[in-house]
Amino acid sequence: MSKISKSARIHPMSIIEDGAAIGDNVSIGPFCHVGPHVTLGEGVELISHVVVAGRTTIGKGTRIFPSAVIGADPQSVHHAGEETTLIVGERNTIREGVTMNTGTVGGGGATIVGNDNLFLAYSHVAHDCKLGNNIILSNNVLLAGHVTVEDRVILGGGSAVHQFVRIGRQAFVGGLSGVAYDVIPYGMLNGNPGVLNGLNVVGMTRAGIARETIHRVRRAYKEIFEADVAVRAAAASVRDNYLDCPEVMEILDFIAAESDRALSSPNRSGRS
Repeated sequence: MSKISKSARIHPMSIIEDGAAIGDNVSIGPFCHVGPHVTLGEGVELISHVVVAGRTTIGKGTRIFPSAVIGADPQSVHHAGEETTLIVGERNTIREGVTMNTGTVGGGGATIVGNDNLFLAYSHVAHDCKLGNNIILSNNVLLAGHVTVEDRVILGGGSAVHQFVRIGRQAFVGGLSGVAYDVIPYGMLNGNPGVLNGLNVVGMTRAGIARETIHRVRRAYKEIFEADVAVRAAAASVRDNYLDCPEVMEILDFIAAESDRALSSPNRSGRS
C-alpha cells in the first residue's frame, strides 16, 4: 500500500504505483510516473513528465524537471535484474532529460548523489557513481559507471568521464573534455584527451581560501608535476614540507590513494 501524505499535491494525470512513499508537501505535476519502490522526501517537486523508477529515494526539497528518468536499471551488461538502489540527497535540481541509474551488485549495489547539486539538461549519472555536494554537471555531461565526484566540482558542458575515474574536491573540468584519468583536488583539466593545466584558482578564491594558501598549493603543484621523477614519487617526497597545509595534504592523499585509473597530468604521456 502506498504511503501518501495528506499534504502532497498529485495531479490526477500522474500515476503513483502501489507501494510508493510520498512525503509531506510533495508536488507531482501532470504525466509523471512514480514506481512502487520509490520514496519522495518532504517538499520534492516533480514538475511534469518525470519518471522515478527502481528502488529510489529522493531527498527533501529536490526539484526534477520534465523528461528526467531517475532510478532506471543500470546500463550494464552485468546487470541481471537484481534489486539495487539510487539514493539522491536533498535540495538537488535535476533539469530536463537528466538520467540517473541504480547501482549494480558488482559495484556495491548503490548509486549515491549528495546534496545541493545542479544537474543541467541531459546530463547522465551511471550506475555505482558516488557524488558529493555542491556539484555542477553542465548540459550533456556524461558520467560512466563507478565514477567518484567530490564536493564542489564543476564539469563543463559536453564533458565525458571514463568509468572508475575519481575527480577530487573543487576540481574544474572544461567543456567537451574527455576525462580518462583521475583529476586531483583543485585541479583544472581541459581537452580531449584531457590534460591537467593548472589549478582552479578562481574556485579556490570563491571558496574563501587565503591567497597565501593558494600560493603554497601552486608551489606544491609545480614540485609534484614538474619534477624529474614519477608523479607519485614526487608527491611522496614533498609531503613533509606541507604537513601544516590541509589543501596540499588533500592533494597528496588523493595521489597516494589506490585507484583503478592513472592520474591526469600536464603531460599527455600521463607520467604517473
